[in-house]
Amino acid sequence: MVHDWLEPDWAAPARVRAVCTTRSGGASAAPYASMNPADHVGDVPAAVQANRARLQQQLALPGAPVWLQQVHGIDVVDAARVQGVPAADAAWTGQPGVVCVVLTADCLPLLLSDREGRCVAAAHAGWRGLAAGVIEQTVRTLPVAPQQLLAWLGPAIGPGAYVVGEEVRAAFLAHDARAAAGFRPAAVGGWHADLYQLARQRLAAAGVPAVFGGGLCTFTEPGRFFSYRRDGATGRMASLVWLAGE
Repeated sequence: MVHDWLEPDWAAPARVRAVCTTRSGGASAAPYASMNPADHVGDVPAAVQANRARLQQQLALPGAPVWLQQVHGIDVVDAARVQGVPAADAAWTGQPGVVCVVLTADCLPLLLSDREGRCVAAAHAGWRGLAAGVIEQTVRTLPVAPQQLLAWLGPAIGPGAYVVGEEVRAAFLAHDARAAAGFRPAAVGGWHADLYQLARQRLAAAGVPAVFGGGLCTFTEPGRFFSYRRDGATGRMASLVWLAGE
């Protein structure tokens, strides 16, 4: 595996496999350099296909990842049953060998597993999806009690770099006034939003007790992470999770 790709620091059982890529290890040229597996950002299609092939080879994936057309919503699909590229922002599976994946470049990637390795999920949580309930919908979809779940928060834009308007803060506070703790005033106007803290609040409210990861900032590490807010034209990281065979 490429040396700086991330493996979740969580307490999932050994049959649960999970990785988050970085910019390293791919075939794309600037501004997508180099491991960009996203086919919707303007990169050369041949480079994207080469990156996806490298991803599958480097991780010895049991099959091609189930790619999604992410739309900042809350729809969750069963990755073992989809055809084509569904419009959804989360996927889950209880079937070994099925690879769930989400793409991000500032939005929060969230991986879930139950403590016994019976099911896994990947969710894309930008502020819109997070506010609308993509975490809660994913937790509800899994065929286990929320108390049995583990969550891992992958690299996202950090609160020091993420300034949003009042409408974003209002969307979260309309759901739960305690979300105010995830915002602080910005000197230039607006609010610094902490996606990690907001996600932890949502997970706790959904009954998920064990949350790992968080704390990285895609915006402030240009050599390691893609960031849409920083660069505009850029690639995406892939966060993948799957179940190995018995």
